[in-house]
Amino acid sequence: MSKPSPKAVVLLSGGLDSATALAMAKDQGFDCYVLSFDYGQRSLTELNAARKVAQQLAVTDHRVIRLHLEDFGGSALTDHSIEVPEEETSGIPVTYVPARNTVFLSLALGWAEVLEANAIFIGVNAVDYSGYPDCRPEFINAFETMANLATKTGVTGHPIKIHTPLMTLSKSDIIKVGHELGIDYADTISCYQADDDGRACGICDSCRLRAIGFKEAGVDDPTRYMPA
Repeated sequence: MSKPSPKAVVLLSGGLDSATALAMAKDQGFDCYVLSFDYGQRSLTELNAARKVAQQLAVTDHRVIRLHLEDFGGSALTDHSIEVPEEETSGIPVTYVPARNTVFLSLALGWAEVLEANAIFIGVNAVDYSGYPDCRPEFINAFETMANLATKTGVTGHPIKIHTPLMTLSKSDIIKVGHELGIDYADTISCYQADDDGRACGICDSCRLRAIGFKEAGVDDPTRYMPA
């Protein structure tokens, strides 16, 4: 009788990075239980993309959880009175959503305990990223320590590992890895302000990093952009 595949909870936004992290988890032999969030973000286009990616990669289960982070605001992604910047900015940008990855990882941790999964995958990156504090290895290491102190799983000798396979990769390297794993990136969307038809603006920070990544990777960019 063959040994069952290990289980992993994978956070999936519908963007390029999280889709690649999911493909890497599957390539490593995990049964992938995928978690996405409707957190009051500007566009639900990324959730439509997440559903397409989950279907494309034939995940074991995909759940979409509704959160109301727009009740707090504090970010251009959840507060329509704050404009999404269209030029490079210094410091932590206004597209940072307060404590977002802490909230997301906490819910992933709860599901992992229920599933008896010992792995959580998140597509954070500390190379080609926008400067968010909750994408750094220091944060991930601290959260993993907390997770194994705060859970029955952790204190009974079955620790949960937070996997960040993209942490030290450039955007072009991420795209190369995903391309080799056969991801159809046309199903993904990275734009902070995509329209209802799934077209990217082409000028926000996320679009800029994505376009440069495809160019440097030598891979055709399948992104659909709004008319100039």
